[in-house]
Amino acid sequence: MTSIRHPQTGQTDEVVTTPTTGAAGIADPGPLGLAAFAGTTFFLSVVNTNMLGATVESVVLGLALFYGGIAQLLAGMWEFAKGNTFGAAAFSSYGAFWLSFWYLLNHLPTVVRANDLFHGVGVYLLMWTIFTAGMTVVATRVSGAVLAVFATLTLTFAALTIGWLDNHSSGWIHLGGWLGLVTALVAWYAALAGVMNATAKRVVFPTFPR
Repeated sequence: MTSIRHPQTGQTDEVVTTPTTGAAGIADPGPLGLAAFAGTTFFLSVVNTNMLGATVESVVLGLALFYGGIAQLLAGMWEFAKGNTFGAAAFSSYGAFWLSFWYLLNHLPTVVRANDLFHGVGVYLLMWTIFTAGMTVVATRVSGAVLAVFATLTLTFAALTIGWLDNHSSGWIHLGGWLGLVTALVAWYAALAGVMNATAKRVVFPTFPR
């Protein structure tokens, strides 16, 4: 509350003021998070479809660390500042997913039974399948574009989970790769829509809000 004194009458009025927050000037971090996820998912999915050999998988490490990991984690932190619980939980979690994926590729045990390794990665992917399925339910209250991202991502994780639990079944892994490509394209569309609509200050690319 602020006191304002009128210089002519000498009367003092009490005015209630609302404190401003730094979050008010923060741009929407959603497109950054979606683009970071899309780009990293696209590259890894190309490898999973076998369009590129598995030997180039190490190339994704830079993307997983800096773009899919750090950039998406930052997007999640900015979503916290904006008060968007869904975006904060999603981007922070998938940023952590890519960081953990980066760590996983850098620290795979050199001496381990193949089946143990396959099943360990399978359970790791199963955890993300369950989490993504839950976020898909919440996404039904966000927008059609975001719902499409999470629905296709759930199918991607499910196919990859089955593939790794089935002793790295190439058929399921390849299916997960193709589903991942679809997921990446949908996420890129949602990111493009966010950037274009904010820049044009009107709906150019619809996201089908719920």
